[in-house]
Amino acid sequence: MIDQPILPQKYDTVMIIDDNNIDLYVASRVIQKTGFAENVLRYTSAREALQYLKEHSDTIPALPEVIFVDIYMPDMSGFEFMAAYDGLAPQLKKHCHAYIISSSLDENDIARAHKDKNVVAFHEKPITAEFLRNVLGKS
Repeated sequence: MIDQPILPQKYDTVMIIDDNNIDLYVASRVIQKTGFAENVLRYTSAREALQYLKEHSDTIPALPEVIFVDIYMPDMSGFEFMAAYDGLAPQLKKHCHAYIISSSLDENDIARAHKDKNVVAFHEKPITAEFLRNVLGKS
């Protein structure tokens, strides 16, 4: 028997940026199993994810509609990623909706995420079907 998605597929492509391979795997499985998106771009490096966005900024169909980015990563944090993201083309930022995900419940992190005009929302890990339903409700 084939598993049926529990959510109506809303997005073609979603990007997850998380240096933890287990969190990356779990999030991508939940996204695929629920039918939230058909394609999942997985990055353990925020710099590589940013490079992908820059290289595809003129090709809207290649861009993710939703980006889930972890805060604490080596080399480039999620907040540093969002600062660089702010400098990307306006049409890209209009197409892509960024969410900060983190295991941190630090009030400063949450406040900082809410102050960023490019961040739709902050969510505590893990990404769940319930959270994905909430994302669908915001779109």
